[in-house]
Amino acid sequence: MGFTFSTMTLNLLLLIAMVATNILSLYHLSTTLQSPKSPKPLPPIPDELLRQLHTIRATINHLTRLQNTDPNTATKSTIPSDLLLYSHLSPIASSCHNHPDLLHKYMTYTPFSTCPSDSALAESLILRGCHPLPRRRCFSPTPKKQTSSSSLPHNPFPSSLPDSSVIWDRYSCKSFDCLNRQNPNLGFQPSREVSKFTTYNSDLDLPVQQLIQIAKSAKSILRLGLDVGGGTGSFAAAMKIRNVTVVTTTMNVVAPYSEAVALRGLVPLHVPLQQRLPMFDGVVDIVRCGRAVNRWIPVTMLEFLLFDVDRVLRGGGYLWLDHFFSKGVDLEKVYKPLIGKLGYKKVKWATGNKTDAGGVKNGELYLTALLQKPVSR
Repeated sequence: MGFTFSTMTLNLLLLIAMVATNILSLYHLSTTLQSPKSPKPLPPIPDELLRQLHTIRATINHLTRLQNTDPNTATKSTIPSDLLLYSHLSPIASSCHNHPDLLHKYMTYTPFSTCPSDSALAESLILRGCHPLPRRRCFSPTPKKQTSSSSLPHNPFPSSLPDSSVIWDRYSCKSFDCLNRQNPNLGFQPSREVSKFTTYNSDLDLPVQQLIQIAKSAKSILRLGLDVGGGTGSFAAAMKIRNVTVVTTTMNVVAPYSEAVALRGLVPLHVPLQQRLPMFDGVVDIVRCGRAVNRWIPVTMLEFLLFDVDRVLRGGGYLWLDHFFSKGVDLEKVYKPLIGKLGYKKVKWATGNKTDAGGVKNGELYLTALLQKPVSR
């Protein structure tokens, strides 16, 4: 019954579209015939008519997709299977239209004035697949007493970060000191992060000196890198000291991570894990996946992420899974075969128990793996 109704609706809309198109054609024809000897520029098509046609076409496309995916229809869908799969897991950019209330609120502003303070709203849309966001014609707000550029730290591991360079409206904490008191391990005190990538405490650690030596021994080179879910950018900072350029993907869900990365003289990419990496194919030498990449990501989504990492890595480049954690049984049955699909060389593969309360309760393990992409396929 539902299929019959949608088919009838689709046919009716097609009829309306055909009539509207014919009316539009007659409209153009009549304006042309009125002055055959001295043709004048055609008057613009009324905006209301264009909007109605756009709505009709969008509705037809939507109903056509529903018809193609209806299990009762005998016609097999022509939509590529991977597009269907990925759009279910992570809505593609057209999903902005799937959240009209949020989108309407985001795009309701006064043009040519200061933009509303709605970064939380922007991230809500991004995390729902509306990425990139629509552009707006307004001026981004700046902190009331922003730190002068000459006072910004040059050292990527400064003793502190200037609070005045952040707009704190959306956060419960109003300073970096507050964030450090809440959780000193979040990375907002860069001076504590100096040893994070330079010390070796267990097989799960991979100091950057060792990483660079591994690449050198393989007659490879590290120049450009990407840190996926890199928090406040400590890996990028450690590599910057060694003349390696690393950009960091991060989100500001609970704290100003992007601002912290930038204040350290590094580049934050404001993109979620489920979106395509904003890099061209085969251009980076190393991709590090930090603890944001772990078992909480749906398995199929993680598979898409790993293959996108393969896309941006050059031949001979490295993928570093740094302290990836999962249940011990899943590591062998799920994640090891998943990672194995890449066909990368195992340079390092180390596991260890996750000893915090959650790790002990769930029987979780850490995995640190350094994998090298084949030079050619």
